Amino acid sequence: MTETKKSITRTLVGKVVSDKRSKTVTVLVERRVKHALYGKIVAKSSKYHAHDEKGEYHLGDVIEITESKPISKTKNWIATRLVEKAAAV
Repeated sequence: MTETKKSITRTLVGKVVSDKRSKTVTVLVERRVKHALYGKIVAKSSKYHAHDEKGEYHLGDVIEITESKPISKTKNWIATRLVEKAAAV
């Protein structure tokens, strides 16, 4: 009996808040959840460090990141695609 094991990788969409580090972007992912006791919709956010090999994502871009094996102490996400380019100011 051969079973094909599906690789379920998590993907998140967020905004690049820092691109100062070499080959790394910091992505802010916001989500809206219902408060357990009061039932109000609350905005929660998390920051993730994602690997950006070519340095193609910049401040303000909305990108998709995918979970991967650990790349460094704080990096275990890879920037996979550009969802929306930052508006030129």
